[in-house]
Amino acid sequence: MSRRILTCSTSTLLVLLSAAPALAAGDGGGLPIWDVINFAILVGALIYFGRGPMQEMFSTRRTAIASEMEAASALLDQAEARNAEWQRKLADLDRDLEDIRVTARRRAEEERERILAEASEAADRIQRDAVASVDQELRRAQDELRQEAASLATELASGILQNEVGDSDRDRLVDEFISRVGSSGADAGGGH
Repeated sequence: MSRRILTCSTSTLLVLLSAAPALAAGDGGGLPIWDVINFAILVGALIYFGRGPMQEMFSTRRTAIASEMEAASALLDQAEARNAEWQRKLADLDRDLEDIRVTARRRAEEERERILAEASEAADRIQRDAVASVDQELRRAQDELRQEAASLATELASGILQNEVGDSDRDRLVDEFISRVGSSGADAGGGH
């Protein structure tokens, strides 16, 4: 309570001191002393009676400002945390993108190698099939040539035999053939 009185007295003294120049000019139309005293009492009463509500108002305002500052600080902390999280995610995204690029390159290289291996294998298979086909066609052609050569040789031999072999030569060849067949049959039968 003594502090309140001291503050009130100090306030009154300040009001009187500020009014001192007006009092000193007394005859020049300045304020009469009673007006100054009344004004000082009014100011003192306002300070005395208005101090509590004013302090409460300022205290409430101080509390509100402190609360708002705490909320702002919390929001700032949240914003900084979000910013750090987004920066981390951005760094992770860059790293993930690079991992994806590396993986894609590796897979593309593996796919390229696989395709080249399959193409090489297919080319080898086609070449083997072609060689086999050529060999088969060559054997078929050789067989056809042999058959045709045998046919031509038979025709040629038949023509030569018809032109140069007479009846006596034919009889002699038939007799030789029969004797060979007979001796072959005797050898085969005697062997059992």
